Amino acid sequence: MAGSQDIAEDPRNARVKIWLNGKLVPRDKAMVSVFDGGFIAGDGVWEGFRLTGGRLPFAAAHLSRLQQGARAIDLDIGMTSEALHAAIMDTCRANKMVDGVHIRLMVTRGLKSTPSQDPRQAIGPATVVIVAEHKVPSPALFTNGLSLLTSTFRCTRADQFDMRLNSHSRLNLILALIQAYKSGADEALMLDDQGFVSSCNATNFFWVRDGEVFTSTGRSCFGGITRGHVIDLCRAHGVTLHRGDFTLLDVYNADEAFCTGTFAGLTPVRMIDGRAMAGGLPGPVTARLRAHYADLVAAAA
Repeated sequence: MAGSQDIAEDPRNARVKIWLNGKLVPRDKAMVSVFDGGFIAGDGVWEGFRLTGGRLPFAAAHLSRLQQGARAIDLDIGMTSEALHAAIMDTCRANKMVDGVHIRLMVTRGLKSTPSQDPRQAIGPATVVIVAEHKVPSPALFTNGLSLLTSTFRCTRADQFDMRLNSHSRLNLILALIQAYKSGADEALMLDDQGFVSSCNATNFFWVRDGEVFTSTGRSCFGGITRGHVIDLCRAHGVTLHRGDFTLLDVYNADEAFCTGTFAGLTPVRMIDGRAMAGGLPGPVTARLRAHYADLVAAAA
């Protein structure tokens, strides 16, 4: 499997303990009801973290985004950010994890009285799950880069569905990914409703031309924390950055391109719609920003 979420397999993950509603349970016992709102209707929010040097870099930003998402869908998590942070660290300690770990924190509306999308059918507290795994990006991601295919599925406007919400409902993004890999690409590049370049199906997207970095306005893409760090790094290190409405014609003339996300950081792109990047792999600007981002993570760990 290729893609920005491609992992180096680790047999230790078969034995990890999962945090489920306050209890640590073996992986094969970590189950929720078929009446859970997340199973019935994708009714929930989630957040991803990395454990580096025994700490969670940028945890406050991630937990704030989770709480904001929960408030937006009127979901009471029932735990403060501090309690969630403590639960994540307890999970990591129980699994003797210190480094090279990816964590998925998932919250759904919990049990419902009947299969229904109606939130008023909820009959109990939220379901909270923490999955911590020994998971690092496959080295091939950085040596081979990603091949992107522009999808016919679009990123939505905020008044249709706000892409900044880390919702369990991801079907449009899954369909875009399926379209990409069925066509021989690794991941989907997605446009917004006006035809401007927005993001990929699971990551944010940047490209480079003549040493300058370009990305979307952010109007219809994920509210990526890594994306925000890259934008800040460009400013801090004198890299010219342009945010705006750009078309595929702009992207096709790029020297470099890369995707950003919590799991893999900055992942170079080798090809878009069959057009190879002109600046090599990884390009010099991509490599420079990757190094700055690695320093930022190390300082936060």
